[in-house]
Amino acid sequence: MIGSNVYNYINVLNKTANATFVRQQVLMNNLANVSTPDFKRSDITFEKYLKMELSTDGRLSMDKAIAGVDLENLKASVYVDQSELSYRLDGNNVDVDTESSNLAQNQIRYMTLLDSMTQEFSRIKMVLNRS
Repeated sequence: MIGSNVYNYINVLNKTANATFVRQQVLMNNLANVSTPDFKRSDITFEKYLKMELSTDGRLSMDKAIAGVDLENLKASVYVDQSELSYRLDGNNVDVDTESSNLAQNQIRYMTLLDSMTQEFSRIKMVLNRS
């Protein structure tokens, strides 16, 4: 991570992109195991950690909330989703259409995060070039 407060926004975007990358791997694993008997789909928890770190209750601006984010609290944790439920006879709970939709949504999110980081670096470069 870059150690200056100037880069806090980029660091948060980077952590989010990393979590999105992990989710991509988890979703692809779900699809790879669609025919595996008794396989239970997995997903990650990240958004709630990000939301907790950025919650300001209206007391702080978003800039100050991002400056106060503890990046160590922003970790993606993998969990087994609905492990006690199965709507298929083989005990597998992976739905190809749902996983494919989640995968596409996740890919768009990842590309958007990368674009946001690129734009932020461009803004920093522009400011440095004017100095």
